[in-house]
Amino acid sequence: MDALKAVPEETTLIMENERVRVFGVKFKPGQKTLMHSHPDHVIYVLKDGKLKITLPDGTSNEVSLKAGQAIWMNAQQHSVENLGKTEASNLVIELKK
Repeated sequence: MDALKAVPEETTLIMENERVRVFGVKFKPGQKTLMHSHPDHVIYVLKDGKLKITLPDGTSNEVSLKAGQAIWMNAQQHSVENLGKTEASNLVIELKK
């Protein structure tokens, strides 16, 4: 599943061209996305959050994100759950080439 469809009501496409796609995503407390995929991408954290990232094989990892942090992520499929008590917000920059 495309990342923009994993939480459509909370995802905003900012720009897209032949090389990148940039979108913002918000996670309400307790909110969980559907399993979706990304090519190689960078996450820029807009609002602090504690997220649980679950891979298709069921393994998961909890991450604490801080505003201003940038994280490189290799292409992958996952679902995301906000474990925190506040909304988490990120900017996602997907590489196409």
